[in-house]
Amino acid sequence: MSDSAAWTPVSFGPRKPAAVSTPAAPAPGKTVGLVSLGCPKNLVDSEVMLGRLRERGYELSNDPRQADVIVVNTCAFIDRAKQESIDTILEMAREKQQGRAQRLVVTGCLAQRYDAELRREIPEIDASLGTGQVEDIVAAVEGLATVTESEHLPTWVYDHTAPRLLSTAPYMAYLKISEGCDYTCTFCIIPKLRGLHRSRPLEDVLAEAESLAARGVRELVLVAQDSTRYGLDLGLRDGLAPLLRRLGQIEGIRWIRIMYAYPATLSDPILAAMAEVDKVVKYVDIPLQHASEAVLKRMKRPTGKGNLMGMLERIRQRVPGVAMRSSFIVGFPGETDAEFEELRAFAEHAEFDNVGVFTYSDEEGTTAFDLPGRVPALVKANRRRRLMAIQKRVSQRKHQAKVGQRFEVLVEGPHPESEFLLAGRLASQAHEIDGGVLINDGSASPGDFVTCEITEAHPYDVVGRIVPG
Repeated sequence: MSDSAAWTPVSFGPRKPAAVSTPAAPAPGKTVGLVSLGCPKNLVDSEVMLGRLRERGYELSNDPRQADVIVVNTCAFIDRAKQESIDTILEMAREKQQGRAQRLVVTGCLAQRYDAELRREIPEIDASLGTGQVEDIVAAVEGLATVTESEHLPTWVYDHTAPRLLSTAPYMAYLKISEGCDYTCTFCIIPKLRGLHRSRPLEDVLAEAESLAARGVRELVLVAQDSTRYGLDLGLRDGLAPLLRRLGQIEGIRWIRIMYAYPATLSDPILAAMAEVDKVVKYVDIPLQHASEAVLKRMKRPTGKGNLMGMLERIRQRVPGVAMRSSFIVGFPGETDAEFEELRAFAEHAEFDNVGVFTYSDEEGTTAFDLPGRVPALVKANRRRRLMAIQKRVSQRKHQAKVGQRFEVLVEGPHPESEFLLAGRLASQAHEIDGGVLINDGSASPGDFVTCEITEAHPYDVVGRIVPG
């Protein structure tokens, strides 16, 4: 999510048709604009809603200001996300008052959590849908559904028959393999917003992946609240491993990336599949959240400090050349200087390729909300700066080691800041999360895979030139 409260409309363009299509119902003669906020998992829900609306016959606009109906799919994970969602709803409410829009629909996590409060404070909202009501989007847009079903945990998850309209670049797509989470981390509200963990059947996931490949997708990014727990609720132990092996057989797919791997379920069979399936990029995104055993215990995280370094060593041994990303929370209630120092020393020693650092955010309804020992905001901000400074040095050193070497790079198109550069990514860089490759010599089209020689290193990006493969 962005640092500001700016809204971002979902965009879409020409694509190859899906293998199976459903004829659209007669068009109601109205245009819908959808604003999607938050994570890629939420974006998938937005794409399913867009598909349902297009199937119904609605025209879809990249600019909600030019729409008859505005839909805001919200996020409510942390304070900053909630504020961004609220600011966006208010901005769209003004559009309804002053512009073309006749109806405002709010969906997603914020609606799931604060439906009554939103309706009371923002009367311009005409309808709301929770995270389990994505299939009701047409009814909400047409005025039939108006209330979020928040009294029960969501149980819905989409399947491959959903008429999903991709909003990412034509060469990549997110593939949600499961929904919800069974963990009870004390800082996290996700299980109350998204429900308990539930996996899509393996054949259903494969059917969607085949369809995406037929539409020109070359990079599949597997997302879930807990991707390495995939299949456990279906009786599949280490179910992600056979899924990866089957996905690796799909013609047309070049990269398969796994996001949100949890420490407790990143097993040896899964690591073996990552190492052995050529199309699976050697990239592990593993949110550890802290390294102090005392803090991890207060967080109720599924692993403790005692085995963290051993776990990282095991990953590196079993997946040679793996790039690792993690995320940490600083300023958790009761975090002492000594506990932060444990985290600082761990981050320096672990040498992750990429790290995200968040300051602790109070969330109503979580166990941590009632814990004593609040850390002052200035202390939290300072700790975040110190941790990011360490990672900056680590990343610079790792990037410097790449200078003079050649790597496969996925070209994403012209760089947004310069017409003289192309933007690309290494297999070790996830879209819109990690840094990238600035290509200053050579030409290629978006979606091309090229060989680049790295010529310069910077803390977040590297510079390279295209060379013969």
